Amino acid sequence: MLVLLGNYGGYCLFLHSKIFVKVLQDNYRHKGKRQQLVKVVKAKGITDGRVLEAIGKIPRHLFMDSSFEDHAYQDKAFPIAADQTISQPYTVAFQTEKLEVKKGEKVLEIGTGSGYQTAVLCELGAKVYSIERQRQLYKKTSNFLNKIGYRPKQLSFGDGYKGWPEYAPFDKIIVTAGAPHVPKDLLGQLKVGGKMVIPVGADVQIMTIFIRKSPKEFDKTEFGEFRFVPLLGDKN
Repeated sequence: MLVLLGNYGGYCLFLHSKIFVKVLQDNYRHKGKRQQLVKVVKAKGITDGRVLEAIGKIPRHLFMDSSFEDHAYQDKAFPIAADQTISQPYTVAFQTEKLEVKKGEKVLEIGTGSGYQTAVLCELGAKVYSIERQRQLYKKTSNFLNKIGYRPKQLSFGDGYKGWPEYAPFDKIIVTAGAPHVPKDLLGQLKVGGKMVIPVGADVQIMTIFIRKSPKEFDKTEFGEFRFVPLLGDKN
């Protein structure tokens, strides 16, 4: 049994069998590195103050294996469990900025992954519904997000291609894996006036935005090239 003794200088201290264990460390050094990261993504063109504030607040190193902690605030993607990655911070910021999330909006996230993008959406005040197809990640991330104080509306172990019809329509949809084609089910679950940001392509993806203008009409805008792990169907 673990008993919380308190928080001291960025450390949560627990007592376990008379041994002190340091967990979930977030100190001034980490916070300073986050501010440097904010400067990097800002220099690359991110201007939304709320997005930059979220990047500067969320302890990204906690979402990664401890062996990568020294690299957590580099603007790079890194491997996580189940052969997946935690996205490059600039990519997270770019997708989030293009999504234009407003507080209280229902947002469907396809690909929970490490939960970092989920946390960013929560920081912006979204009601997040997130789907993850990798059981290992789903279990790990569900527990982890709750421990560090991020509580999305719903998390699901399921097939992202199918979306989440029980909770549709959504104000916004964000896809965090490369889709070889645009899933029709996701377009159908977007409310009129809603927006979806999705990387489309096989080896290299084009960041694409769809805005639903009417029940059958969508505006489409394409941006630059990105690289994501592939969006896979079914559950694993």
